[in-house]
Amino acid sequence: MAQRTLVVYPTKDAVAQAGAQRLLLAIADLLGERLAGGKTRARVDVALTGGSDTIKALEYMASNPLTNTIDWTRVHLWWADERFVAADDDDRNALQARRMLLDRLVAEGRLPESNIHEMAADTRNAADIAAADDTTTDALLDEAARAYERELVRELGVVPVMDIAVMGMGPDGHYASLFPGHAEVSVTDRLVVGVNHSPKMPPLRLSMTAPLLAQTRRMWFLTAGAGKADALAHVFATRNDPAWPSSFADATGELVWFTTPDAAAQL
Repeated sequence: MAQRTLVVYPTKDAVAQAGAQRLLLAIADLLGERLAGGKTRARVDVALTGGSDTIKALEYMASNPLTNTIDWTRVHLWWADERFVAADDDDRNALQARRMLLDRLVAEGRLPESNIHEMAADTRNAADIAAADDTTTDALLDEAARAYERELVRELGVVPVMDIAVMGMGPDGHYASLFPGHAEVSVTDRLVVGVNHSPKMPPLRLSMTAPLLAQTRRMWFLTAGAGKADALAHVFATRNDPAWPSSFADATGELVWFTTPDAAAQL
């Protein structure tokens, strides 16, 4: 169980800038590590998510000189959660990340497309979506979740480990797509789950589970703004409270919230 650390920056923009700089430095450090026998690390695995703070950090990465120094052929990108919508839907976390940074790296021949591990998109038409009942939708989400599980295991082994996860936290305390009042936050026998009737639109999602995310070596939350103050206070007051899903967040190394004074006001 990792110790929770709080780092307070003066502004929301500073949180995003610091997140970008820290992520690039951490990737560069890991790629430069000398392992036993003088070998270098073969790969670095990073889990991303959506949210305004994380997307802003990716925007800053796109213009950061450090981005051009990284061997992106050895970096693999995953998603801690995804909105189960069409591949070209603006709500897609992966699409936002591609627009901010990843598509440019691919176009420049620096990041192999195969290193971008997207969760499945919804390929149904509008009529089929509208006609689907919960049983049908749950089965579709479950198969998409199992497909991502298989990819994780194929790439990283039976117990997949992310080197870094860059997370956000909602005002309700959710992280990834693990929401209060939903059973998914307490699931312990899956790596990825489908989420139906999300309280935050869009309603269909896929999410890594709390036990999988807890295997991450470094988990960082970019959490800025007064709207996060109540959730942050509850998360730091207890652990593993389903009413505040981010209280389940854990890591095997660093567990840090990068935040602003107004978000930390109740601590």
